[in-house]
Amino acid sequence: MRKLILLFGLLLNSLTVMAADMSNGANNFYTSDKVSVQKVTFDNQYKMRVAGNLFFPKDIAPGTKNPAIIVGHPMGAVKEQSANLYATKMADQGFVTLSLDLSFWGESEGQPRNAVSPDIYAEDFSAAVDFLGTHALVDRNRIGVIGICGSGSFAISAAKIDPRLKAIATVSMYDMGGANRNALRHSLTLEQRKKILEEAAQQRYVEFTGGETRYTSGTVHALDANTDPIQREFYDFYRTPRGEYTSEGQSPELTTHPTLTSNVKFMNFYPFADIETISPRPMLFVTGENAHSREFSEEAYKLAGEPRELLVIPGAGHVDLYDRVNLIPFDKLTTFFRNNLK
Repeated sequence: MRKLILLFGLLLNSLTVMAADMSNGANNFYTSDKVSVQKVTFDNQYKMRVAGNLFFPKDIAPGTKNPAIIVGHPMGAVKEQSANLYATKMADQGFVTLSLDLSFWGESEGQPRNAVSPDIYAEDFSAAVDFLGTHALVDRNRIGVIGICGSGSFAISAAKIDPRLKAIATVSMYDMGGANRNALRHSLTLEQRKKILEEAAQQRYVEFTGGETRYTSGTVHALDANTDPIQREFYDFYRTPRGEYTSEGQSPELTTHPTLTSNVKFMNFYPFADIETISPRPMLFVTGENAHSREFSEEAYKLAGEPRELLVIPGAGHVDLYDRVNLIPFDKLTTFFRNNLK
């Protein structure tokens, strides 16, 4: 009887793992018969190959110059998780769009895998501008960017020093610097921060002498009675068929897990410093009413120069805006970029 109960429990757990909340039109793997897509690669300034997906409206007129939008994926994810959805939806609206894998993630180059380098992440966005700005169908003076989750902070970091990004939108943005220095709602003490830094520093010796790479943070791989609501929210996207994805260079087991020794580099990352200097280029910050990350969009909005706008989506959480098309304000994003990429 005990064995039967155990087997039943394992079966129930496997069914739970496969379950996914597909409410509000969750459609991470959305495709459109109005859009064509091709895989592309281009080099960033450090001669690292960056992989992307380039989307075109099928009715695009040959020889024309069109507005374009770069889309960055959530931190620790790949372009096939949320970024492709946004890129496809915006291509539906007539934009040329490019989703990209940040260096060290997905199909892009960079060793070790899952390394954190905020400067190189920002460079990837500028390299995407290089690529789009030299494409025959793109008007280099009408390029914008959408940064989802952590990519929101990387896109801002890029925009501060790259005036070719003419309009900047973030969705469910995480300030990856503040999140690592202070945690949510500034709940991390200085002593706890120093303990993390010491742990990462000691791990460098392990890896320098040939020991195994250690990974940190990220989304849990199993749920139990003590799993907190934020982890459950991420789990439902990254660990179920709703959003789970395997690509060259990236397995679900390591998705969202940066290396411990490099993750502390985020503590030196201050994307909102000098954010006001992006003005007069427009900025749009989109966040969910119930998003645990809402504080970051509100802080960025407070510090940014004009023109700026904060859009709070009623009833939405952080991960809801990754793929729930009934909640994601694609109409607002379309209007924002049409008005500002004229």
